[in-house]
Amino acid sequence: MRSSPDVVIIGSGMGGASLAASLAPTGAEILILERGHQIPDDAPARDPDRIYRNSAFRSDETWLDETGTPFSPGNYYNVGGNTKLYGAVLYRYRRQDFQAMEHLGGISPAWPFPYETLAPWYDAAEKLYQVRGDHTEDPTEPPHAAPYPFPAVPDEPALAAVRRRLEKAGLHPAALPLGVDLDRWLSNGNDGWDGYPDTRSGKMDAETCALAFALSHDNVRIETGARVTALSASPDGRKITDVTYEQAGETITVTPRIVALAAGAVQSAALLLKCGLANSSGAVGRHFMNHNATAMIAYDPRFKNDAVYQKTFAINDWYLSDGPNGPPLGNVQLLGRVVPKILKATTPSMPMAIANHLSRHAVDFYAISEDLPDPESRVVLNGGEIQLLWRRSNMEAHHLLVKRMKQALRRAGFPIVLSRLFDGRVPSHQCGTARLGDNPATAVLDPDCRSFDHENLFVTDASALPTSAAVNPSLTVAALALKAGDAITRELAR
Repeated sequence: MRSSPDVVIIGSGMGGASLAASLAPTGAEILILERGHQIPDDAPARDPDRIYRNSAFRSDETWLDETGTPFSPGNYYNVGGNTKLYGAVLYRYRRQDFQAMEHLGGISPAWPFPYETLAPWYDAAEKLYQVRGDHTEDPTEPPHAAPYPFPAVPDEPALAAVRRRLEKAGLHPAALPLGVDLDRWLSNGNDGWDGYPDTRSGKMDAETCALAFALSHDNVRIETGARVTALSASPDGRKITDVTYEQAGETITVTPRIVALAAGAVQSAALLLKCGLANSSGAVGRHFMNHNATAMIAYDPRFKNDAVYQKTFAINDWYLSDGPNGPPLGNVQLLGRVVPKILKATTPSMPMAIANHLSRHAVDFYAISEDLPDPESRVVLNGGEIQLLWRRSNMEAHHLLVKRMKQALRRAGFPIVLSRLFDGRVPSHQCGTARLGDNPATAVLDPDCRSFDHENLFVTDASALPTSAAVNPSLTVAALALKAGDAITRELAR
C-alpha cells in the first residue's frame, strides 16, 4: 500500500488529461497512472520510415481478431496517449449528432441530452486545446458562444488552389478546427503533424495542453510505467476501494476516494471485464464503434503539390444528407501530406519512382462515415487476451460517400482517384464500449460518465460515447471529461 489519494486517473490521453486539468484547481490530491512513458525529445519523430515502416512508436502488444488470429492494433501507449500521434482535428459533434438520425444502415440513437448541454464544455475544451478554426465557414457547424480561440490554420498555396477547384465543382470546403501552433511545429521540422509524434513542438495534444496545466499544480502527480491490473470493489459493491498496478516489477495498491478510468475504449472495457465491474447492464465491451474510413489520393499530372502539412480543410456537404431528404453519408477531410516514403511504406510493391511522381501530383483525403452502435460489435476477453469482434455497419453509406467524393474530384479536374478502405487493424476513432445513457438497464454510465453500479467510478475516455458520429471524437471526449470533472468537483466538496 503506497498512498490514499483523493482521485486516481488511469490513463493520460485525451479523457484522462482533460479530467486532470478540470480537477487540478480543486486542491485534491490527484494521482495519474500511465502505463507508457514520455516520448523523448530526441525520438525519430519526423522520420516516416521509423513511423510507418518500422512502427517505432507502436506497442508490441497483440489482440485477437474475430477468427482468433493475433494482430497488432496500432495503439500507442505514451504520456498523452494516442493524441501524441493524432491529426489534431478538434471537431464538435454536430447538433444533429445528439439526436436520433436515420442512416442507410440503421438508426443512430439519441444521446441522453441535447447538444446545448455539452456546448459550454465544448467552449472550455476549445480554450484548453487552443483550437484554430473558423466556425462561420461550415453550414453544419453547431452554434458557438464565441469564435474559436485562434484563426484557422491557413491553406498552403497548392491547397488553396484545390479548394477553389472543389468550390467550382459545387462543394463547400471549410476550415478544419485544429490544435496546432503552426509556427512552432514548422520551426522543428518541415513536415506535417498528421500521424507524426509530438515531442512538445507545437501540437496541442493531451500532454502539452491539459496534462501540462494539471501538473503545474502541486497536488497533481503522474507515475509512468504504471500498468493497472485490478480494481476492487467494497463488499456491498457500491464503491471502488482499491486500484492495483504494477511498476518496475513492484505491485502497488492505492485507495482513492474517486477512480476515473481513461485507458482507451478497448483497454478500459478489458479492465472492467477482467474485474467484473460496472456491468450490471451487460453492456461493457459492447457497442464497439470504429469509424468506417477510406484514404483517397486524387491525381492530376498538371497539378504540383508542394505542400508541407496539407491538412487544413474538410467537406461536410454530405454530412447530414445526400441531397434533399437523402441519408447522411459523412465527412471528408484532407489527410496530412502523404510523402513518397509513406506511400512506399504503406504499399511496398510500389516503385519509389512512382511514389515520388504520385506524391508530387496528388492530394490526399480521408473519408469518414458513422459506425452505428451494435451490441454484438464488442470487446471480449479470450483466455485473458483482448479479442476485438468488430461488426462493421453502415457501409453502404460509406461506399456512397467515397463515390460522391470521387465524382466531385473528377469534376474538379483530378482524372484518377485511388482509394483504400482501412481495416480493423487501423484504430480509426475507437469508442462506445462503456456507453453513457439515462437507463442503467442498457447503459454503463450516467450522463456525467459515472458508473451506474459504483458511485465513485467514472469512465472519461471514448468508451463513454453512445454514438460515433462521423467526425473526429477527440474534442467530444475532452468536453465529456470536463463535464465529468464538474460532477467530481462537487463530489469532492461534500
